[in-house]
Amino acid sequence: MSTDYEALLWLSFGGPERPEDVRPFLENVTRGRGVPPERLDEVEHHYQSFGGVSPINRLNRAAIEATRIELAQAGIDLPVYFGNRNWHPLVEDAVAELANAGVRRALVFSTSAYGGYSACRQYDEDIARARAALGDAAPELVKLRQFFDHPLFVAAVADAVRLAAAALPAGTAGEFRLVFTAHSVPVSADAAAGTPEEGGHRYSRQVAEAARLVAAEIGAGGYDVVWQSRSGPPRIPWLEPDIVDHLDVLHERGVRAVVVCPIGFVSDHLEVVWDLDTEAAQRAAELGLAFARAATPGTDPRFAQLVVELVREHLEGEEPRKLSGLTAAGCTVNGAPCAPGCCVTAGRPHHAATAGSRPAG
Repeated sequence: MSTDYEALLWLSFGGPERPEDVRPFLENVTRGRGVPPERLDEVEHHYQSFGGVSPINRLNRAAIEATRIELAQAGIDLPVYFGNRNWHPLVEDAVAELANAGVRRALVFSTSAYGGYSACRQYDEDIARARAALGDAAPELVKLRQFFDHPLFVAAVADAVRLAAAALPAGTAGEFRLVFTAHSVPVSADAAAGTPEEGGHRYSRQVAEAARLVAAEIGAGGYDVVWQSRSGPPRIPWLEPDIVDHLDVLHERGVRAVVVCPIGFVSDHLEVVWDLDTEAAQRAAELGLAFARAATPGTDPRFAQLVVELVREHLEGEEPRKLSGLTAAGCTVNGAPCAPGCCVTAGRPHHAATAGSRPAG
């Protein structure tokens, strides 16, 4: 197959792979955001509890290999390169590698299904920064669109929920409460992403729509959308309720079992394994709630198929497959925003790799 594109860049958040990487990784994530050293000490302890290794790079490499196989089976000759925002392999190095290989035009897949500053716009900034470092030698980079309502994404998440529900103790699997979680952001940042009338770019609205689609797919009678991994000071409003607080509410309502689906994440990393598998699971045990956590979709074979479908939209002009009427924006060229006002933020939110950062009080 002959195309105008010569490679695919897989762009992700990054994570430490050795204990000595943890502190410099956290300093990269929080640089310029005024996070106090004692906060970094706390988060570093979370990482060291897991041997100082985040699973995110390993899972990305596995997903990249699955995508290479899917591309080859589809007859698409695109080598896949790997770059991260916050830790090695860094996006600047990956883009330099593209240039050294003679690549002049490449597609970019960023590992977030949603809009919003950290989930989308900041990846545009990563692309622009990496290209600026190379100057005239930089390849043209075209970022693929958001995929929160893609049928393959929804199907993979729905099946993960089914498997989690099946793992609940006998007698509770048929009466569980389904709870979707995503990374919290400041309320002001979410509001800055645009009103529903402006095209549905708002992160919280896209998360809610993805949750609705998955719940409908499995026939859930009821579900909740809650948030996790907040990392800002208590005086600044963030999206709520927090997952751990919500478990208390469910217990008070007489709920006996809960399935938690981290719909805001495509792969496990510290914000999933600490906030959900550690803090939330421990709180559920204290409350006597049966608890199961659905797997993230990045290891599902359909995830690699989804990436190839997004690539085909550019190579072959295939019609985008979507299950909602919301805008799935995000196709950007060389880091330029896809639309005026899309995914802007009222100040850069603290993103956390700061897992387990529930507000005090």
